[in-house]
Amino acid sequence: MKTRSQAKIGSRKVLNAGMLAGAWVACVVSVGAAETAPAKVSDSKNASPDDAAIGDRLEYNNWLEMSAGGYFQSGDRAQFQRGRNTRRGAFGGVEDFHWETPIKKRGLFKVDGRAIFDNHDYSLKLEVAHPETGYLRFGYREFRSYYDGSGGFFPRNRQWISLYDESLQVDRGEFWFEGGLTLPERPQFTFRYSHQFRDGKKDSTSWGDSGLIGIAGQRGIVPTFLRLDEKRDIFEADGKHTLGNTDLGLGIRLDWSDINNSRNIRRRPGEALVPPVDHFVTQRDVVETDLFNVHASTETRLNDQLLLTSGYSYTRIDTAVSGSRIYGADYDGVFDPGRTGAGSGFIGLLGDSETDQYVMNLNLMFTPWDDFTIVPSLRVERQDQDARDSFRETAGALGNFVSNTRERGLLDVMQGLEARYTGWRNWSLYARSEWLEGQGTLRELRVATAPIPPSPLPIFRDTDSSRFTQKYAVGANWYPLKRANFAWQYYYKSRENDYTHNTDSTFAGNDRYPAFLRAQDFDTHDVNLRVTLRPCSRVTLVSRYDFQLSTVDTQGGIGPAGIALGKVQSAEMTSHILSQSATWSPLGWLYFQGNITYALDQTDTPAVDLKSAGTYLVLPAQNDYWNGSLAAGFALDDKTDLQAQYNYYRADNFWDNSAASQPYGAGAESHGVTLALIRQITKSLRWTWKYGFFDSRDQTSGGNNNYQAHLVYSSVQYRF
Repeated sequence: MKTRSQAKIGSRKVLNAGMLAGAWVACVVSVGAAETAPAKVSDSKNASPDDAAIGDRLEYNNWLEMSAGGYFQSGDRAQFQRGRNTRRGAFGGVEDFHWETPIKKRGLFKVDGRAIFDNHDYSLKLEVAHPETGYLRFGYREFRSYYDGSGGFFPRNRQWISLYDESLQVDRGEFWFEGGLTLPERPQFTFRYSHQFRDGKKDSTSWGDSGLIGIAGQRGIVPTFLRLDEKRDIFEADGKHTLGNTDLGLGIRLDWSDINNSRNIRRRPGEALVPPVDHFVTQRDVVETDLFNVHASTETRLNDQLLLTSGYSYTRIDTAVSGSRIYGADYDGVFDPGRTGAGSGFIGLLGDSETDQYVMNLNLMFTPWDDFTIVPSLRVERQDQDARDSFRETAGALGNFVSNTRERGLLDVMQGLEARYTGWRNWSLYARSEWLEGQGTLRELRVATAPIPPSPLPIFRDTDSSRFTQKYAVGANWYPLKRANFAWQYYYKSRENDYTHNTDSTFAGNDRYPAFLRAQDFDTHDVNLRVTLRPCSRVTLVSRYDFQLSTVDTQGGIGPAGIALGKVQSAEMTSHILSQSATWSPLGWLYFQGNITYALDQTDTPAVDLKSAGTYLVLPAQNDYWNGSLAAGFALDDKTDLQAQYNYYRADNFWDNSAASQPYGAGAESHGVTLALIRQITKSLRWTWKYGFFDSRDQTSGGNNNYQAHLVYSSVQYRF
């Protein structure tokens, strides 16, 4: 396994190669542009009428668009920035830039860019390409995502805890370069290097607990945030060549990742109790990963009816982990064994794992007739994993030293069959099926050594597993009329998991973790229908309906009385989604477009029947919502357009069961209106002005996340 320093040395080598390649591109562009500077026809005083006609037909391949605007917002800033994914206040810069120029005869140099200041939205792409030689491309992209770091709301006493600035953001970016050698009738090669990063803070739903709720007990409503620091370097190289009637492909991929994240939790803030219960918890997760992959493929045309494809891939992943979970007087605190009232944590986590994956697939496309195709396929995958870790438990003072080892093996064999028939007039029929049979082994050993004997008993598990999965899909597309088409599909998936616990040291303790489950089955039925109609040339209607039903059946081990537990339905998930869109252009200078979606989505488990003091402890997981939009466009004259749009969203899943639990269901409503005026000042100059108003109401947060915002925006595009 490569160390972090080795990975960084490799990254620097790739970056140096990228700088040399960039210098080469700059030289090529300079020389090519000098050789091919275009003559100016329109500026000549002696231009003929034919020259003027050519100028009128000239297409502008380059453009520059500048923009400026701002959001004026009231209410909760963090929720506004998360909902609109932009910052409050002014922004502006280069909305879009594109410039291209020919190099020699068929070559082309292109530049694309974007830079919106104060929104951390930047991109730059350079490309040099020739269809008979190859290409080089360089790029950089950076953008910011916004998050709301608020916690939960407790309705009974309207408790809302705010600990820090909840306007969180994460910056994501990528620098990359790639090239290809595409000489005709020669082996072709491509390579790509990419450096990606993610840095910043975002919210977490692992909220801390609080006793400031007006009743006995605690509820998890205290906000928690994640601090992210992630880097990743990827290098890929591929080659392909044709020998006779066979296309060959071969490639490698190297992938290094370095993750240093932390989850920052506050437990029982503001509660003056003895011993103190107000603790800052920092869980640090450090993961370093090295990945090596090599893959190969073939595609052979055996005859006019048979096409054979095959592929093979080998992947090796080496992972090293470290970290801690520390209770302290502040975030990122130092472990204090004398701190009283601290919960269970750990220090000194060290671990590593090695995973080997082998994948082989084979496909044969058989076309016995022009309108009938059948494709049988085979896929075999094997995984071997070895992992180990150790850490020291803490609960105020040093506790057990724990070490774990894990060995896992998986073997999956999947067969597939796909058929498509188009022999009926205006019909297209298809069917797909897959069958997977899998076997697995899992061995786990956990040993804990107490500072003061006796030590806890070790946990040992030796489990064999088997899987059987079936997937079936049938569908049809029907085009009975020029202005009407229909599409229908039915999908079914079934997965059966069985576990045989050869050895389980917890059996004497009522057969609990880690080997409690004996069997678990998943079944999913899905039906969707789409209808597209054009009753007249100016009206288009698209309707869609999706229905999905999934069930989970679970069988545990031995019950308290030594009786084997039977299989029960542990979950049922039902989803209905209806959507409708319509486009109407009553006149050449006027159009309307509308969309509406209604979703009913619910997951039920046996726990939804549990009550405390007449109130349900666990509510069904619901995701019901309305989503709609209406747009209109009006041509004021041949150079001026007016556009308007309205958006609406409504979720009504909030159910106040705070007497027994913490309500989490979403209850929200939002409206958005935008109005845009677009003016084509000249053939090469266009001006856009836009105004928007947005209103959001959030019931789940007790109104603390409500906001309103006004947008004023303008842009100018110049084409040349």
